[in-house]
Amino acid sequence: MTRPIAIRAAAILLGAGCVVWAAAPPVPKGLANLALVLAGCGVAGGALRLILGGVPVPRDTFLLPAPVRAWLWFLETLRRVPWEEGAVIAIAWLEVLHSSRPRHTAILGAALIAYLLATHLAESGATVTSLRPQVRVLAAGAGLLALGAGAGMLPAAGPGAGSALLRLVAAAALIAAAGLVLPYVAPSAGDDGAGQGGRWGSTERRG
Repeated sequence: MTRPIAIRAAAILLGAGCVVWAAAPPVPKGLANLALVLAGCGVAGGALRLILGGVPVPRDTFLLPAPVRAWLWFLETLRRVPWEEGAVIAIAWLEVLHSSRPRHTAILGAALIAYLLATHLAESGATVTSLRPQVRVLAAGAGLLALGAGAGMLPAAGPGAGSALLRLVAAAALIAAAGLVLPYVAPSAGDDGAGQGGRWGSTERRG
């Protein structure tokens, strides 16, 4: 199995695993069913885009037969929809519907980060070494996960001062982490949206 195929398979398996992890045990709520459907659709759409990512799309399609144009329109639409981002939102929504389980949620957060990173590497064709500039962002995210899990483990009926302080620090860490992440995930002004690399910025491709 070549490296690109292995990375695509890892991204797909991580996405499916995150959906199962967040859905178990089932929550008897209507919103949970909707969140599960949206999460499944997001992961499935992202997986389909990764599988069909190597299919070329010509710019001039005016003279092509109608079935071919419909197929190309499907590929373009598949590549433009932010499937993974939608899946992450739906999975987080599904997790929130459960009762408090800090360790479970922390593991899910780490898995979601791995899912997005694997998808990024699979779509851009970049190597793992290209993630070195984001080490500080990943470290901030890991610290945020640990801090949030620790805050969630505090008993609600315990002394309020320490619990409130830790939750305040967790909120501040969330804002700081968001400020670090935005410069890396915001699309640059020169991106035209064509191809797969445009969704993820200007990550260097392999030669």
